[in-house]
Amino acid sequence: MRSYLSDSMISRLVAITVLLLAAISVSGQTPQAPAYRAPRTGDGKPNLNGIWQAMNTADWDLQGHAAAKGLVPALGAVFAVPPGLGVVEGDEIPYLPAAAAKKKENQANWAKLDPEVKCYLPGVPRAAYLPHPFQIVQGPQNIMMAYEYAGGVRVINMGAPTKAPGDSWMGWSNGHWEGETLVVDVTSLNDQTWFDRAGNFHSDALHVVERYTPRSADTLMYEATIEDPKTFSRPWKISMPLYRRVEKNARIMEYKCVEFAEELLYGPLSKKPSN
Repeated sequence: MRSYLSDSMISRLVAITVLLLAAISVSGQTPQAPAYRAPRTGDGKPNLNGIWQAMNTADWDLQGHAAAKGLVPALGAVFAVPPGLGVVEGDEIPYLPAAAAKKKENQANWAKLDPEVKCYLPGVPRAAYLPHPFQIVQGPQNIMMAYEYAGGVRVINMGAPTKAPGDSWMGWSNGHWEGETLVVDVTSLNDQTWFDRAGNFHSDALHVVERYTPRSADTLMYEATIEDPKTFSRPWKISMPLYRRVEKNARIMEYKCVEFAEELLYGPLSKKPSN
């Protein structure tokens, strides 16, 4: 003997099935992993001590770019520009019109004008993503960052904010903690540094706010918000991971590039190598 369900009973069964499926879907969602909490130093702050390095092509160009030939065709692929996805939020640098024209001029003449070619200190934020490692040495009152490139050093004041006596290549850094993040406010930067080899530049009104956030035992997320009303129409931001150098006996090596640039800078006045 066959039995039949009424339309109302079918409707109720469909509704119950939908509710059950929804409940299963919600309960089956993968829970978000808790945010990473870094090991602590003796004073309870996140421990960022170590040797770190960016693994990208931001030093060639902050924005997304294709591979390109090098300056000396006779060398073939040596010194060619590697491609990169870019590290600029939105992949746009909001230049004011006159500054955009200067950027193009810089790019066309970067081999003569880029401060990196002359081994000048790289400034902030470029020091973080040069193809050289840097070391963070953390103390309760100050944090030192020592860069392999040109032996650059900067000290981040972690006490009450102070003012710089004047502008400099690496600027003046005051820092504080926001939870797991080291926030560094950088001012008093001179106008002699560039952001990359693509000619991206700034004025002496540059203000950079850096954020170093540990996201695992061997990675930091680096962010820098850049503001310069003389050059850009609005603030803009870059971000990238930094990786810990974990090889045995990792250390900052000596890279005194000044001696490699003496001929370029001083010509016949440069020091001659001894026999």
